[in-house]
Amino acid sequence: MMAAIRSASLGHRVMLLEQNEKLGKKLFITGKGRCNLTNACDISDLFSHVISNPKFLYSAFYTFSNENTIDFFESLGLKTKVERGNRVFPASDKSSDVIRALEQECHRLGVKIYLHTRVKGLQITKGTVTGVLLQGGKRLEADKVIIATGGCSYAGTGATGEGYRLAKEAGHTVTAIRPGLTGIVSSDSIGRQLQGLTLKNCQVTITPKDGKRKVIYEGFGELLFTHYGVSGPLMLSASSIVGDRLREEILLLHIDLKPALTREQLDKRVVKDFSEAMNSSLKNACRHLLPSSIIPEVLRRAGLDSDSKVHQLAKENRLKLVDSMKDFTVTLKGLREMEEAIITRGGVSVAEIDPSTMESKCTAGLFFAGEILDLDALTGGFNLQIAWSTGYMAGSDFE
Repeated sequence: MMAAIRSASLGHRVMLLEQNEKLGKKLFITGKGRCNLTNACDISDLFSHVISNPKFLYSAFYTFSNENTIDFFESLGLKTKVERGNRVFPASDKSSDVIRALEQECHRLGVKIYLHTRVKGLQITKGTVTGVLLQGGKRLEADKVIIATGGCSYAGTGATGEGYRLAKEAGHTVTAIRPGLTGIVSSDSIGRQLQGLTLKNCQVTITPKDGKRKVIYEGFGELLFTHYGVSGPLMLSASSIVGDRLREEILLLHIDLKPALTREQLDKRVVKDFSEAMNSSLKNACRHLLPSSIIPEVLRRAGLDSDSKVHQLAKENRLKLVDSMKDFTVTLKGLREMEEAIITRGGVSVAEIDPSTMESKCTAGLFFAGEILDLDALTGGFNLQIAWSTGYMAGSDFE
């Protein structure tokens, strides 16, 4: 839609071919239905949140930045707001309003939208694209073709990976396809044991399991225990960074349940709390320190009996309890399947795309935009910004 709007605004006749019954099906479910449009960080920070091939996006981000994105949607009458982490949402909290704004602008500019229309192949003559062949056999002529079919996550939205087939037809390399921004599977039962527990403010690091404390990922934020392991914003971002590593080895997730306190400060806090509950059981005395569902496991890992009394606790065991809270470990063995991934990692090799136009270096007149490219970023509106920026570039005129 962004590519169509940009191209039509420059005076071109544009056809938008959509295999679904309506536009923007994946956009509809982004941000839990609220649509995290972009991120209001400094433009230089956009690049640090891109995992794959950030340098490729230099021209795209500076040509159509996150500020341009906000201004663009505001110009369409869509009010926006900025929330925690500089996340930008429509003020209405409705992704449907974002889709409606884009669709109305397409109509205003005369973009012809064809729904229930599936592209079977590209028409390529002497190294130049001349149009597309539709599923029913009809041919559509065009001077320029933009492929913006997305990846293959959330297949129910139409992201079936068809774009990769079309790209290969045009001579492109498609890098390894794998899930991104998805839950991480643990090799123990801790996920099932703590299922449903959300840790709002925790510090995590991920390291190899071999005992070497080399940090592969670290972050602060919200973590959710699930039946398969761990999820939540913190782990979704971690999955895109450690996912490839998890295909080769088991990793350790270290959770600091009390990141605001040093070990010494936490010990003093425990002493204070316990001094007021000397006759209570350890599990009851810990209720002001931790969520109730995780207390038995924290105590077990410290080698302590949940039902033993506070006054029976020796200093060395109290310090074991502190250590258990400051380094609660989970063994990670892999990612969830592509069907549950928010984005697709991998795609059309950016080495074969002109970064200043998004045009194919293999086939003249063929352009790519969005998730079909080997580009992906962390959560927070960065992946949609990639879509807006590359879509805008693909729809532009360049000499």
